Amino acid sequence: MINKKFRENYCFLFEEALLDEIEEIAVFKEIPAGETFIRIGDELSAIPLVISGAMKVFRIDKNEEEHILYFIETGDFCAMSLSCCVNGTKSNIRAVAETNTEIVLVPSEAMDTWLVKYKSWRSYILDSYNVRMNELLETIDSLVFMNMEERLMKYLTDKVKIQKDTNLDTTHQEIALELHTSRVVISRLLKKLEGSGDIKLARNKIELLNF
Repeated sequence: MINKKFRENYCFLFEEALLDEIEEIAVFKEIPAGETFIRIGDELSAIPLVISGAMKVFRIDKNEEEHILYFIETGDFCAMSLSCCVNGTKSNIRAVAETNTEIVLVPSEAMDTWLVKYKSWRSYILDSYNVRMNELLETIDSLVFMNMEERLMKYLTDKVKIQKDTNLDTTHQEIALELHTSRVVISRLLKKLEGSGDIKLARNKIELLNF
């Protein structure tokens, strides 16, 4: 049975008939924070709609390094997983729960029917692709145009927005891995941001003060 949060969070997006169909065929799933939900090479037969929480989506380069593409939150779906379902290809992304996350899995065979049958589903898919594209452009811009201090501050700000908490439980090493730099560089920049009054540091915790 689908968690009642689904209808609460999606009722403003979809027609009543579409909500009924989703509830009839979709599968509810809970994903603990830190757990990988989609792996590279997975064969996907359903797309996840996020009911609560947040997931981060990674792409892995030829050197086996991970790069965050975007986050998906309440009301979102993973555009890359839909692409794999529609094209019948294996997953080329990894999706990890950023926080404790609840999703419903919608079978891929319903997609084509709903695109024709429901205007709200068609608009939802197209709008979501547009949002994901803009997020990918922001990611590229940060890599090309921002220095590491700016990228670090953007990373922390994005985390706060996703987790809805100005207190972040994370280590310098975890941040370094996600920003593809060294722990020493991150520690130095965090100290600089603390000195300027932007953040407050504690053991494995960072509090954003100017958010």
